[in-house]
Amino acid sequence: MNKNYKRSDRVADLLQKEICEMLFKEVKDPHIGFITITGVEVSRDLKIAKVFYTTLGNPDQMAESSRALQRITPFIKKHLGKRIRLRSTPDIFFRYDNSIEYGAKIDTILDRLKEPPPPAVFEE
Repeated sequence: MNKNYKRSDRVADLLQKEICEMLFKEVKDPHIGFITITGVEVSRDLKIAKVFYTTLGNPDQMAESSRALQRITPFIKKHLGKRIRLRSTPDIFFRYDNSIEYGAKIDTILDRLKEPPPPAVFEE
C-alpha cells in the first residue's frame, strides 16, 4: 500500500463512491436534477466531508439542485453511517464546484490568443 495515500483520502474516495450510488439509486427527489459528484475532501480527523458537485441547467435549476442537496443531507449521512465502517460518520457539506466552468473560461481565453490577429489596415 502506498504510504502517501492518507486515510482521509481513502475515506474521501469511499464517500464519493457511496454518495454517487445513493444519489442515483436511492434518492427520489426530482429537484436534484442532473448532479455529478466531482470530488470529496475529508478533514484529517474524519469529522467533516466537503462533497463537491456540478449540475446542469439554468441558474434557477442550479439553485433548486443546491436546495435539494441541503434537504437530503441528513438522509445521506444516516445511510452512509449504515454503509461504511467508521467510528463516526462525517458531517456532510455539499459545495458547488465551479472548476469546470473556470477551466472552460481559461480554454476560451487560450483559444482566442491562438487566433491570428486581424490584418492591419493602413490608410494612405
